[in-house]
Amino acid sequence: MDARLNYTASPTAGKVLGPVMAAGKAVKESPLPPATQELVALRVSQINGCAGCLDMHTKEAAAAGESAVRLNLVAAWREATVFTDAERAALELAEAGTRIADAANGVGDEVWANAAKHYDGEQLTALVILVSFMNLVNRLNVITQQPAGNYQVGQFH
Repeated sequence: MDARLNYTASPTAGKVLGPVMAAGKAVKESPLPPATQELVALRVSQINGCAGCLDMHTKEAAAAGESAVRLNLVAAWREATVFTDAERAALELAEAGTRIADAANGVGDEVWANAAKHYDGEQLTALVILVSFMNLVNRLNVITQQPAGNYQVGQFH
């Protein structure tokens, strides 16, 4: 599959995506636990069908020591026993924040309160930005059919 657009060849994409990627790097450096960040990135990307992001975040998480069992069970996190309560709360918020069009009220108070039990204000801020960031990047990739499978760990660092 060939991508519909080559972002690296576009001056407009360069102007826009440079700051966007800098925002992603800032989230990476936030106090939100790295494992939680990768799990959330995977779940949002699964929902949105972003193969490129699934390729990247699966490989990055594995390289950081995440187990294959946990990576394989992200899609079924509600039934899996391998996630902490805090990770479950983050995954729940990620799903609600990604599927806002599916719910008349967006992210419900119960979902928010559950996440707030496990994360402080700075971590919640990072989590909300991460969910939003992943949705943006997923849409860029899905719309332009960016191919997956060739990502190398650390490629975008």
